[in-house]
Amino acid sequence: MKEREKFSTRLGFLLISAGCAIGLGNVWRFPYITGKYGGGAFLMVYLFFLVVLGLPVMVMEFSVGRGSQRSVATSFNVLEPKGSKWHLHRYTAMAGNYILMMCYTTIAGWMVAYIFKLAKGDFVGKDAAAVGEAFAKMQTNPGENLFWMLVTIAIGLFVCSLGLEKGVEKITKVMMVILMVLMLALAFRAVTLPGAGEGLAFYLIPDMESMKEAGIRETIMAAMGQSFFTLSTGIGSLAIFGSYIGKERSLTGEALHVMLLDTFVAVIAGLIIFPSCFAFGVNPGEGPGLVFLTLPNIFNEMAGGLIWGSLFFLFMSFAALSTVIAVFQNILSFGMDLWGWSLKKAVIVNTIALPLLSVPCVLGLNVWSHIQIFGRSIMDFEDFTVSNILLPLGSLIYLLFCVTRYGWGWDNFIKEANAGEGLKVPKWSRFYLTWILPVLILVIFISGLF
Repeated sequence: MKEREKFSTRLGFLLISAGCAIGLGNVWRFPYITGKYGGGAFLMVYLFFLVVLGLPVMVMEFSVGRGSQRSVATSFNVLEPKGSKWHLHRYTAMAGNYILMMCYTTIAGWMVAYIFKLAKGDFVGKDAAAVGEAFAKMQTNPGENLFWMLVTIAIGLFVCSLGLEKGVEKITKVMMVILMVLMLALAFRAVTLPGAGEGLAFYLIPDMESMKEAGIRETIMAAMGQSFFTLSTGIGSLAIFGSYIGKERSLTGEALHVMLLDTFVAVIAGLIIFPSCFAFGVNPGEGPGLVFLTLPNIFNEMAGGLIWGSLFFLFMSFAALSTVIAVFQNILSFGMDLWGWSLKKAVIVNTIALPLLSVPCVLGLNVWSHIQIFGRSIMDFEDFTVSNILLPLGSLIYLLFCVTRYGWGWDNFIKEANAGEGLKVPKWSRFYLTWILPVLILVIFISGLF
């Protein structure tokens, strides 16, 4: 058996794992959900659930990956008791990665497109209605959407084709460092805008009245759901990176570092967006259009707006592309682990498969916009399937696999998770992880369906 590739540095593992988690969930979804559910009050609830829900499942994904030295395509086969059927999760996990990319590459393509639109001054002199019209026009143009979707796929596959160490690790590390620098520069500019203080107060000071207006139950469920969405746990997109690391460090500590990086990016994204919104009198609960409809208007009014706007969408693109590269690495590993494909063959097959699978999402915005699946557009249905069904169900499978004697079992999980230096899974957590956490995930799953 060919020896598995490894990361050259621990920093590479942390940044790439964080890159997988850091994406549109942080910089696109998180700000508008925070705005919708009351700012600081939502942030407080979200951080709580990130620790009690997201962190344990991330540790389990990393453990299954490192323990098996395989992607989700074959990891359960290696670790499951003889005669059990845990390996069937490979099909839902593999489907989850592909479905995620079927809609994600289109939205990531919008981010890349907006770098050039802002830099060219496409929105200069346009009022809010004209900016909205420009975004709607882009969505209804199948050729433009197709082009930017293909650009996104080409970038992701090119980076992965260079190999784990020379491609994925090397390029993602550079992207992540630039992303952090860009974010800090943008946040500094945003918080120094006249009138930014009100936005900071809305974002950072918990206001229980705002939370009550949005609905306490709805806020709690949104925070629980976001904790899963942002980390992408459940479909093996993190487990793959566990399979590339050694046993020098315990996995709870590593998962905590990844979670902190992920949270840092989400929080800084809020520091960019909320002060800017309040400085220019924009509703921070605008919804999914906040980034594409509202922020270009803000950059129009801001001194040096062309530069700041271009940098903002460069940072957004890096966040999106870091996830694309991470999930593509997982997708390429499916054929390599299942059928022994070479990296070259996996890239060639997916160069054909990924664009073909992503076309329905592009066309669903325009020529196929009349097509509804259970009352949803193609993009919304793909997003719903991954976010509300596959991520929570996959997380539940990883959880039960690690804590029950019918799966890998608690003792094997603890041995793997706690191997090496660093933070350990505490013994007292067994009751919580075995009996309480599964119920919480089921609640998220059921509420997400309805």
